[in-house]
Amino acid sequence: SFHVTGVQTCALPISVGVKLKDLVLEVNQKAGVDGRLFGSVGNVDIAEALTAAGFEVAKSEIRLPNGPLKAVGDYPVSIALHHDVVVDITVSVLGEA
Repeated sequence: SFHVTGVQTCALPISVGVKLKDLVLEVNQKAGVDGRLFGSVGNVDIAEALTAAGFEVAKSEIRLPNGPLKAVGDYPVSIALHHDVVVDITVSVLGEA
């Protein structure tokens, strides 16, 4: 989803937010046969993947309410582009051998 709460918002975060809305970002990470990752996927990994996809997002803007992602699967992640602009995306963690 896409939330804009304040009246005095910047145009740039809103335009980036509209493009990010409903994005499914795929992140590859080494994983065991049980689906648990060797290591984890944190806000730095997500920021790098978003930057590679053409979105300038700082690691401090990524909200992981349950901490780093430690298993293969789809996870809801919030990105606070501005204090009044928050976008929800899905991060799909894919395991690789």
